[in-house]
Amino acid sequence: MKKPLVAVVDWKPEPRGDKKCKVEREAIGDIAHVKYFLCDKEEDWKGQVLKADAILLWHNARITQGVIHKLENCQCIVRNGTGFDTVDIPAATCSDIPVYNVPDYGTEEVADQSIALALALCRQIIPNHEHCKNLGWDVQNKNKIKRFSEMHFGVVGLGRIGTSVALKAKALGFKVNFYDPYISDGVDKSLGLTRVKNFNDFLSYNDVISINCPLTDETHHMITYKEINRMRTNAFIINTARGPIIKKNDLFGSLRKGKIAGAALDVIEGEPLQTKEEGETPNLIVTPHCGFYSIESFWEMKHKAAMTAREVLVGKRVENNCINHKLLPRNFLDRAKDK
Repeated sequence: MKKPLVAVVDWKPEPRGDKKCKVEREAIGDIAHVKYFLCDKEEDWKGQVLKADAILLWHNARITQGVIHKLENCQCIVRNGTGFDTVDIPAATCSDIPVYNVPDYGTEEVADQSIALALALCRQIIPNHEHCKNLGWDVQNKNKIKRFSEMHFGVVGLGRIGTSVALKAKALGFKVNFYDPYISDGVDKSLGLTRVKNFNDFLSYNDVISINCPLTDETHHMITYKEINRMRTNAFIINTARGPIIKKNDLFGSLRKGKIAGAALDVIEGEPLQTKEEGETPNLIVTPHCGFYSIESFWEMKHKAAMTAREVLVGKRVENNCINHKLLPRNFLDRAKDK
């Protein structure tokens, strides 16, 4: 019997995976062949990759409706990471292809990145570092540095990562609150947090805002000029979730005009930065979408993604991290091995 093919698809412009797929091969074992592919545009999806029985999708590599319609044997698509906005979910669902993510591999790392960026802004680490490297020795941006216990720290999205960010910020002494219309009542009390139900009130209330929600149609451009103008002029905003949640041009324009005190982004709309002018935006810290990364989380992400594909291929029911299981035909996941 011919072995199935697991395609590890990396993003062609900036690959992050291992061409040898060592972790994936160890997890998949001898039940399938594992091969590495580089794709970016639809025309890159051709030949053997279209015959894959399972796809492990890296980073910014996208699977569009056009690609999905060309897949011949695909039993599952597994996104290496928590986000799944690079997969056309409706198209996959129409083709009866379950889409999975790895929701719990880098919770600590992304939360730590959010906190690290928040502290860099609140303590004005970068301006003072640059000043000292230029042989200065006095405190820069004194008017932006406040005691944590006097600052309101707001978290958008109280999922795994958002909860971790909130609890870490609380431990540091911030007055922590959150905005999440989908969280049940009582969660705020169990965690010792303050809930703000009105988003406009949330924006005007906080000194620090950390974006930790998924990218959906609802959260796309959740932060534009309109929302920024409701924020305090001494406020900071951090995004370690997905770039398009914040409208890039509106944020950069607001920073140039001094509408808010600063921003720190691990993710950017249309990342990476595109022009020298963007790179010179004042009061902006940028990291290269690395919040998920540690030696441990990188291995864990690849291993968990590969194990999900393996379980699907051997006919096991895998539902916990299936993004579209409610939209698939009834009992579809039970029939996976017969597909």
